Order: sequence, then C-alpha cells, then structure tokens
Amino acid sequence: MLPTSSSAKARSGPNARPNSVFPHYLRRIVKWQQMDIEYTFWQMLHLCTSPKVVYQHTKYHKQTKNQWARDDPAFVVICSLLLSVATIAYCAAYDHSAGHAVFVVISVLLFHFLITGAILATFCWFFTNNYLREEVPNSHVVEQRVEWLYAFDVHCNSFFPMFVLLYVVHYFLSPLLVAHGFVPVLLSNVLFMGAVSYYHYLNYLGYDVLPFLERTTIFLYPIGIVFVLSPILILSGFNPSRYVMNMYFSQLL
Repeated sequence: MLPTSSSAKARSGPNARPNSVFPHYLRRIVKWQQMDIEYTFWQMLHLCTSPKVVYQHTKYHKQTKNQWARDDPAFVVICSLLLSVATIAYCAAYDHSAGHAVFVVISVLLFHFLITGAILATFCWFFTNNYLREEVPNSHVVEQRVEWLYAFDVHCNSFFPMFVLLYVVHYFLSPLLVAHGFVPVLLSNVLFMGAVSYYHYLNYLGYDVLPFLERTTIFLYPIGIVFVLSPILILSGFNPSRYVMNMYFSQLL
C-alpha cells in the first residue's frame, strides 16, 4: 500500500499545484494588503539597472516556494497602474476628447501590455516546453516544465524597462521625436531599437536562469534582426514615434 500511496502523491502533487496557483494569484489582485509593494519597486528598479540580480532572486523563490512564477500579482497591478498614468499624460498633452482618451487608455493597457503579453507568454511557454527542455536522463529524475505564469512574469519583467523608455522617456522627448527631419527619425529609431533590444535581452535572462532549458540564446536572435532593420528604417526616413502616435492622435500629422 505504501508504494501505491507514494506514487499517487507523486502523480497528483506536481500536476495539481499549477492548477491551484492561478486562482490564488487572481484572488490576491484585489487584496492590496497581501501584496509586497516595496519588493515590487525593488524589482522594477533592478530590472533597469542590474536585471541578473532579479533573476538570482527567482532562484531563491523556487527554493522557498517550489515554483518559478511569482505568487504575488503586485508587479502586474503596479505596472498596469503606471502604464495607465503614462497614457493619461499622453492624452492630456495630445488629445482633446475625454471619450477618446478613455478608449486610448483601455486599448493601450489591454493590447500593449496584457493581451500581447498573454500571447507572447503562451508562445514562449509552448516553445520552451516543446523544443528547449533538456532530455531527462532517466525515469527517476523529476521532469520540470516552464510554468505559463512564469512565462508571463518574464514578459512583465521585460516590458517594464521598455515602458520606461517608450512611455516615460519618450513622453518628455515626444515634441522632438514627432517633428520632421533626419534628427527626429534617428533619435526615434535609436530609442525604439534600444527598448526592443533590452526587452529581448531580459527575455533571454528569464529563460536562461531555468536549469532544465538549453539553447536559450535563441531568445537573443531578435536583437540581431533589430540591428539589421534599424539602419534601413533610418535611411528610409521611417519615424516609429510619429507612426505610433498617429495611431491614437491623428492631429500630429
């Protein structure tokens, strides 16, 4: 009876845990008193300055909580609030309709961050589990898989520095960046190139820290594509700042 009980626990334990994490995670979104706000801001600061330190703490989290993903939704909540505030600032500067401003805030929050993040996380979760996991040497080793919630955490971590560059820094430079001429085109492309490249670098760090994945350098390949495309876009006169801003504020043209 003991081997049967042990094997049943082995089957149900690891597989049942991920199913119970997500509902608990969602319940904590509305409970501010259970969120570690100070640690979240610490993470946000170090993602911009020394991101490897953040993922070193991810290893400690795995050792103490037995899961790679955060069980605290504070990062997503605070990032959503900061993104909403930044979008409201853009609307105050460039929009003249309250109704349209509400539409812009909701669409940016959903499509720039949450929905796009869920799609990217799902792709990376599927790709890493099916193509990048190391082969288990024998049947006695516990098979590890990338948690979907961890893949979403990696996206959120990668998104925050990009948010700082493309929403905050960009806001203060926007009068220059949306102007006509070669200098605005150059500066806009450099800013976008740096933000997108750093996003993919943090994406790489997030998966490289997982000991059961191999060939994670594949997440750095998009940076090479960015560096190849950027000179072409600059020489063609394409201004990403004007293009993105015109999607929401057409009076800039």
